[in-house]
Amino acid sequence: QVQLVESGGGLVQPGGSLRLSCAYSGRLNGIDVMDWYRQAPGKQRELVAAITSGGSTNYTDSVKGRFTISRDNAKNTVYLQMNSLKPEDSAVYYCHARGIRSSRYVGYWGQGTQVTVSS
Repeated sequence: QVQLVESGGGLVQPGGSLRLSCAYSGRLNGIDVMDWYRQAPGKQRELVAAITSGGSTNYTDSVKGRFTISRDNAKNTVYLQMNSLKPEDSAVYYCHARGIRSSRYVGYWGQGTQVTVSS
């Protein structure tokens, strides 16, 4: 099992910034990609950003240029720096770890952290 604990959510005004953190631990062999997803009320969960163990990153179009995903392998932590926040960024943000173990896909979720962008 892999344990994921998110932190850093909260209430911020439009145009503001937040940094989310996800501390991961447990059985990490085979885990190659760390993702941030979000889910707003009444909407499907969507992939926001992803980072591989080698540092390659990918973003959904709506956050490109505003959000940055990074990871500190020594601290087993992945971050999501969110700048120029908009009300439509409001959602529960989830950390996700995935990879291949014994030729099988594995994926783990954190409990989520609420981000609210409002004046």
